[in-house]
Amino acid sequence: MGLEPRPERAAAPGVPARAAATELLFGVLDRKRPLDQLLEPGGIALYDSLPARDRRLAYAIAVTALRRHGEVDALLGRLIERRPRRAGRLYRVLEVAAAQLLFMDVPDHAAVSIALEQLAADSEAVHFKGLANAVLRRMARERETLLAGLDPRLNAPAWLSERWALAYGEETASRIAAAHLGEPPLDLTVKGDAEGWAAKLGGIVLPTGGVRLIPSGPIDELPGYGDGEWWVQDAAAALPARVLGDVGGKRVADLCAAPGGKTAQLAAAGAEVTAVDISAHRLTRLKQNLARLRLKAETVTADVLAWSPPAPFDAILLDAPCTATGTIRRHPDVPWLKQPGDAAKLARLQAAMLARAATWLKPGGTLVYCTCSLEPEEGEAEVPVAEAAGLRVKPIAAREIGGLAEAITERGFVRTLPFQLAGPDPRLSGLDGFFIARLEKP
Repeated sequence: MGLEPRPERAAAPGVPARAAATELLFGVLDRKRPLDQLLEPGGIALYDSLPARDRRLAYAIAVTALRRHGEVDALLGRLIERRPRRAGRLYRVLEVAAAQLLFMDVPDHAAVSIALEQLAADSEAVHFKGLANAVLRRMARERETLLAGLDPRLNAPAWLSERWALAYGEETASRIAAAHLGEPPLDLTVKGDAEGWAAKLGGIVLPTGGVRLIPSGPIDELPGYGDGEWWVQDAAAALPARVLGDVGGKRVADLCAAPGGKTAQLAAAGAEVTAVDISAHRLTRLKQNLARLRLKAETVTADVLAWSPPAPFDAILLDAPCTATGTIRRHPDVPWLKQPGDAAKLARLQAAMLARAATWLKPGGTLVYCTCSLEPEEGEAEVPVAEAAGLRVKPIAAREIGGLAEAITERGFVRTLPFQLAGPDPRLSGLDGFFIARLEKP
């Protein structure tokens, strides 16, 4: 079973890219594998075999289908009275076609005919070509009516949407869901001269200090990449290192450091950085990034819960492992890989890491705790752990994060939401959801 073309006949133009997109979708939704893993060499053989242009197309289709999975699944439920069993990749093929018909600039006839070609190559799904043809043609014919009835909150499991409504209120939860639908911009942290790099790259300077542009083409072909003048880092992800203040000449630990954006920020600011991560593979990538950027840091492959530093640090940045629900704009597979108990389970790990890291801080030192999660138990609820360890909250002011006052909570924490940092162009708006607390040791 599968969607790769039969060896006795050549695939029609456009089929391999759609077949790869279907396999990426199947890998995430049915095999519960992260999209990033599937995109790595050896993840999906068909995807690997495509030329670069077709890989980009397959990726774009798969990401769109994941971003809109809940809405499309609801539509298919309305258009198909009884879902057949043992149908091979039928539903993933339909989702790939629907993503193109409803949300991408693809001619209707191409999306439909290629989907039928895919089904013809699947020994189980081939029996449902007639059903697929009828459903997709109706979808194309009634596009506007169908789109008018869609709710963005469907694009996360009901339990997750309900959590956001409980934590932030119905209106804010709806705004979060709507923000997840847009393709995120490309955010860069630059070593210096943000205005100059924005001009060279055709972007804008954000109030938080980074450069933002609309993605176009391979990142490594952009000016300044090979010279190590900037690195990719979401605007929200750049804030935790920033609120540590002046770290020049200080010994700073970056815990759970890979892939290294925050390590690079700290090193560029003159800190003596110790970057700790449990994954040797991810630390290798961190080292490669630092080499390109011509920056230095000590790297340690270790579990934070088992490692001890030789001496206390002036400052610590703990970007703890989390559910990553704040990154759904960039990683639309995230909501479909999580389970209701994940946040509570990770909160216990975060608490253990935070309590341990607090003991490594010099008197007068600063610890910044952060997660790229929208879940309160991975953010605000962890602060009492640090307070029990003898740390106290040092409130963060809006001026320290570029005047982003809407992200400052009553206690002086930072809680960014995906719809914040809005600009006149939706394509240059938004940021990841982050929680940041700054704590100090008396």
